[in-house]
Amino acid sequence: MTASARVDVLIPTRNRRTALAATLAALIGQSHRAFDVVVSDQSDGEAGYEGGEIASIVRLLEARGHRVSLLRNLPRRGLAQQRQFLLDQAHAPYVLFIDDDVLLEPEVIERLVGVLQSERCGFVGSAVIGLSYRDDVRPHQQSIEFWDGPVRPEQVRPGTPQWQRHVLHNAANLWHVQRELALAPGETRLYKLAWAGGCVMYDTAKLREVGGFGFWTELPDEHCGEDVLAQLRVMDRYGGCGVLPSGAYHQELPTTVPQREVDAPKVLEIETPAVRVA
Repeated sequence: MTASARVDVLIPTRNRRTALAATLAALIGQSHRAFDVVVSDQSDGEAGYEGGEIASIVRLLEARGHRVSLLRNLPRRGLAQQRQFLLDQAHAPYVLFIDDDVLLEPEVIERLVGVLQSERCGFVGSAVIGLSYRDDVRPHQQSIEFWDGPVRPEQVRPGTPQWQRHVLHNAANLWHVQRELALAPGETRLYKLAWAGGCVMYDTAKLREVGGFGFWTELPDEHCGEDVLAQLRVMDRYGGCGVLPSGAYHQELPTTVPQREVDAPKVLEIETPAVRVA
């Protein structure tokens, strides 16, 4: 069933033409072929996808049977609105949000679909690795909690011990952990997380059921943590996990969201009405 499962790859982008070209190019060789792509651009001035280098990549993706939609979403009203705009375009049972500066190994989409199908959880993340840190070994940040049974719903909140799981995704910690595991070809391990950034696949219906990113109307235009809040809400109801090997790599460019004072999971309620405890 994995090979035929449809995926919509959703890419928010702003002012990163070259990085976006590399991200799109990494989709060409994916072993899972049943996907389409939606790019939502909020660049200053000309859209990032207007360059010839991206046009050639889009033509190749289309020639290989993938529909590619290149959209403008202006004015900018924050990343939560940008992600909701992308989610509104989706028709596939699974959506893969990848940032515009992420490179994927060929098996990533197939691996993520396989996890969602086998676990029936709400999301699975391939946390991005910064390979410039591959010689920076941090044993104190490499604690990992594996799912040894089915992925189950769980509550993770700022300030709890589970929140500290996020340090596993710093630098190249995952790279070092998965090398120590020495996984056989095709072998995967699922682990518990606080959240995953950069490359996350959701069950579309389950993401929508908890409201998606509709909370954007409650946030100022400058904010961060919108992906974290959505994942915590999905995790409450359906569970979520990370997967090793990751296969996702950060291009390690400067952030396009320098103002991070408003952190969505710290200023908005995490519980959704259907799961709020009286």
